[in-house]
Order: sequence, then C-alpha cells, then structure tokens
Amino acid sequence: MDAPGEWDAPVGAVLPPRPGWEEYFMQIARVVSTRSSCLRRQVGAVVVKNRQILATGYNGVPRGLRHCDERGCLRQQLGIPSGERHELCRGLHAEQNAIIQAAYHGVAISGAEIYCTHQPCVVCAKMLVNSDIVAVYFSGPYPDPLAMEVFEEAGTLLHRMG
Repeated sequence: MDAPGEWDAPVGAVLPPRPGWEEYFMQIARVVSTRSSCLRRQVGAVVVKNRQILATGYNGVPRGLRHCDERGCLRQQLGIPSGERHELCRGLHAEQNAIIQAAYHGVAISGAEIYCTHQPCVVCAKMLVNSDIVAVYFSGPYPDPLAMEVFEEAGTLLHRMG
C-alpha cells in the first residue's frame, strides 16, 4: 500500500489544465481508435449520456474473422476510394460497433451524444439518427457530404473539433 500522501502533488505545484468534457471524451475516442485493425484509417467512437460513457467502438472486422492485417484490405485490392462503396469492406465502422455494443449489452443510447475521431459516413449517419443520437462531435474529415445533409435534416447537432 502506498504511504499516505505519496501521490499528492507538492504544495504549490502547478497541475496541467483539466480538459473540458468535449476534449476529454474526444481523447478517449482517440485511445479507443488504437484498437482498430483497419489498414487504411483508425477510427474510434464513444457514446456518452449525462457525461457517462455508455459504449465505445472502433473500426474493424466482425468478431471471429481474420483481421485485414492478416488477410489484406479488400478496398485497397479493389481500388475503392475513401468515402465510396461502404458495403465493399469486411469491417464495421466505429460508430456501428458502438451502437452494436450498446445493444448487445442492453444499454439504451436514445438521447446520447457520440464522439468520433472522424466525421461519420452516410451509413453511420442514418444509424445514428435512428438511434436517437442527439449530437455528433467529430475531429477528422471524411469525404461524405451526404452524411452531413442527413444530420442537418434530422436536426442532429454537429460539432467539428480541431
């Protein structure tokens, strides 16, 4: 056991500033993305409600399938550009995996927010809208303007983080 006060900051020490909630959850999404097995883009997502994490997800193949680093990337093999032909991929997107994990564990996500390391695609946008995700925080770009139209028409709040 640690001695009393061993982990206390010295009197007068200057602590680094605490991140705001949005940055805190985005940092967690970035850590979640490190579990990705995608060869093209590592993406993480965190579903949050009332400042509590409900589910996380990262992009990769379904449970029990060989990862792309073992088998190769189907999209690269077929020369499919980013943002097109989402169905021609062996993996699931981070947002999809977060929704699936919540459902698998019986966690209601209606009214929640999601933090994504990248802008969701249109397939994920439609799933998030139907899951009643009320706000999407994202950092990196993704070439899918239709996704943004879906969110805007549905009234989903969008927050692009730097």
